[in-house]
Amino acid sequence: MRSVIQRVDQASVSVDGTTVGHIDQGLCLFIGITHGDTEEDIKYIVDKTLNMRVFPEKSEVSGFDQSVQEVTGGLLLISQFTLYASTRKGRRPSFIDAAHRDMAQSIFDKTVQAFQSSGLQIQTGIFGASMNVKIDNSGPFTILLDSRDKDIPRRRQT
Repeated sequence: MRSVIQRVDQASVSVDGTTVGHIDQGLCLFIGITHGDTEEDIKYIVDKTLNMRVFPEKSEVSGFDQSVQEVTGGLLLISQFTLYASTRKGRRPSFIDAAHRDMAQSIFDKTVQAFQSSGLQIQTGIFGASMNVKIDNSGPFTILLDSRDKDIPRRRQT
């Protein structure tokens, strides 16, 4: 599972001109699901997202002092299969590494439920729909999380 996370002052998603999700200060996540993603991948992405210190304190000493939970921020979750695009060959991206729709929707729904258990405001787009996403990126600040990284040691062995 991959997630592109953007710290936002506000973000919204609309389908056919109708706003279906909106948050003020918080995080906007674009979530891609691949074959073999499990509850462990969900847990990794949810835990990292909720506990990463990516918001400044009021003093703004370092800019990375508080988590989204500590600032009681919102989360806007958008499914995005294109995070698993491969451009290694040819001119047209391949999405062979993206999970099939039924599996991806099931994993995405479980991911939404896991975030909802945090008690924060959770908004989503509509799975599989063509969406327009508006983001007021604060920073700018963008991080890529990949659940496959959970198995990589933090420091290289020398």
